Amino acid sequence: MFDVIVVGGGHAGTEAAAVAARRGASVALITFDAAKVGAMSCNPAIGGLGKGHLVREVDAFDGLIARAADAAAIHYRMLNRSKGSAVQGPRIQADRTLYASAIQQMLDRLPGLTIVEGEADSLILKDDGSIAGIRLGDGSAVRAPAVVLATGTFLGGRLFRGEDRETGGRVGERAASRLAEQLRSLDLPMARLKTGTPPRLDGRTIDWAVLSEQPSDSDFWAMSPMTTIRRNPQIFCAITRTNPGTHDAIRRGLDRSPLFSGDIGGQGPRYCPSIEDKIHRFGDRDGHQVFLEPEGLDTHLVYPNGISTSLPVDVQHEMVRSMKGLEHCAIITSGYAVEYDYIDPRSLDHRLALPQLPGLYCAGQINGTTGYEEAAGQGLIAGANAAAFALDIEPLLLDRATSYLGVMVDDLVVQGVTEPYRMLTARAEYRLRLRANNAHHRLSDIAERLGCLGQERQQWVNLYRRERARLDSVFDRKIAPNTLRVEGLSVPEDGIVRSVAEWLRFPAVPAEFLFSDENIASNPVLQERIEDARYAPYLERQAQEVSQMQANDAISLNGGLDYRTIPGLSAEMVERLSATRPATLGQASRIRGITPAALSAILLYVKRAG
Repeated sequence: MFDVIVVGGGHAGTEAAAVAARRGASVALITFDAAKVGAMSCNPAIGGLGKGHLVREVDAFDGLIARAADAAAIHYRMLNRSKGSAVQGPRIQADRTLYASAIQQMLDRLPGLTIVEGEADSLILKDDGSIAGIRLGDGSAVRAPAVVLATGTFLGGRLFRGEDRETGGRVGERAASRLAEQLRSLDLPMARLKTGTPPRLDGRTIDWAVLSEQPSDSDFWAMSPMTTIRRNPQIFCAITRTNPGTHDAIRRGLDRSPLFSGDIGGQGPRYCPSIEDKIHRFGDRDGHQVFLEPEGLDTHLVYPNGISTSLPVDVQHEMVRSMKGLEHCAIITSGYAVEYDYIDPRSLDHRLALPQLPGLYCAGQINGTTGYEEAAGQGLIAGANAAAFALDIEPLLLDRATSYLGVMVDDLVVQGVTEPYRMLTARAEYRLRLRANNAHHRLSDIAERLGCLGQERQQWVNLYRRERARLDSVFDRKIAPNTLRVEGLSVPEDGIVRSVAEWLRFPAVPAEFLFSDENIASNPVLQERIEDARYAPYLERQAQEVSQMQANDAISLNGGLDYRTIPGLSAEMVERLSATRPATLGQASRIRGITPAALSAILLYVKRAG
């Protein structure tokens, strides 16, 4: 008997199990193979644009992904470095073995967490439909009032490679077929999605000398502030490109691709399409970049990021060897596509709970998302709330103004998905305040209040707060404009005495001058405070929008509201509102196609009815 059961040992499942345990729940993590817990199923990288924000936010709750990424990092790269920090994306290349080892070690140190090897055969349900546990494939039962399903691509998974077909969620591993059958029998709103992976190359057969190198960043930064040094040797990645010869080889094989034969019905990710999709949709392009990413320090495997495929093996060989530097390249493992079941996330609430089956929570690709970072973020939310349900404690609820985590959950449960969901900075309308480098300032207080922090993290948070408090007096220090002008700085001659924080808003005033007694480069808290000051005018303007959003989210809508009876709503609006069943006027405003006039009509109707 446990408080929480988590099904799946991937990025969603490990974060769900860990946060539930940190909150005081006894947790069973059910996985096919304990040795595969924390495995990186697809690319050997963590973070990126939008995704790096999620990693930092999960870390603010003392999650696993950022620390494991640093423990395994063999290449650091800050994406969008030339742009503002609000849209920069921290990304690391990881050693797969080191990453999984780091995750497993952190799980081993958590009291109250037990790893159970076996197949999750079916949910155990009470007569009222609420959760009672999981039945394993051998007939034994693991019982708990709360279950998190983090099944990844294993739920009803099928693999496709040319004409070859097999059941499985990952190459060489079986699918969760019986659990998928049960969920479908419960009349849950389910459909199919697809993703894919490229072939793995033998790095010893690549001509690295003719390719453009992409070195690791030389300046120190980390995914987690708990990391103070880089533990591993840093290696370079390389870039090649597809070319017209590559495209011709792919086109000749399209009739044998399951994507074009109709065998795969699930929609694939728009922002990470297969190479077949790229050639078909962007026929005018003469080439696409392919990033050659080593998979570890002790392996020759290389991940060619950009050529995800389900083409036949012979076509994959021809395609790969048509590219510069890969003319004699050997493929170790061929690429493949996987199609799997997901539950329409509009059936979930903002706890990632499924109200239809009380006690059931869903995280990761079962909710129609793609990516390690999106999965980890959902695992954190679902695991924290499963523990809250089991222990009768405060749930974890985040909104769009608080975090990218809040943006993602709100997008899923309000908008739903038509393709695998991927986080982008453009999805966050308040992204100026949701920077990757201020995630801990935004979220540590919430994490502490909800009991999500371990002892070591709590000590770090206490030090962080003390440093911010020390800097308060520095930022409040007043400086007259004449003091700056005599130093040669071009500032207004208005006689207004301003604080250091206010002077930072002037481009002509360098931070190095204002903080000559501080070492900015080695003080990330100071760097964060400097950016807070520089962004302040924009955040003040945005505050009104946030207040309006929060006001609308405070206006509740009856879940049984018949939108057909509200004058002024089109048939399309009625259909979308009825499918989503928004809980608040704010949620209704975020449904695609719902106009301001429609919101006014709904508000007027609700006020009259109330």
